[in-house]
Amino acid sequence: QVQLVESGGGLVQAGGSLRLSCAASGRSFSNYAMGWFRQAPGKEREFVTAISKSGGSTSYADSAKGRFTISRDNAKNTGYLQMNSLEPEDTAVYYCAAVRSYYDNSYYIAHSDYNYWGQGTQVTVSS
Repeated sequence: QVQLVESGGGLVQAGGSLRLSCAASGRSFSNYAMGWFRQAPGKEREFVTAISKSGGSTSYADSAKGRFTISRDNAKNTGYLQMNSLEPEDTAVYYCAAVRSYYDNSYYIAHSDYNYWGQGTQVTVSS
């Protein structure tokens, strides 16, 4: 079992930045690939970005490329999502997710790939 807790959400003006954190407890975080998803009101949960358990491979949704950066610190059992140049369209609840991975450089982009989820953190971007 892995427990995930997100933090760092809040209200920010368009063009601003936020850094989300995902603290993991339980099993060794370094054995898990992780990802970030988001869900806006009335919309389905969508993929934002993912990172392999080693941190050596990443993937981004088109909407996140060039603005968001995913990273992780396995020594601290924490993953991060740095979000820059935020837009009102980025307003959503952001969730981190984890899945046991047996490959150092594999990442996962499907919602169904993940079996551990945090409770989510609200990000609101005002225009």
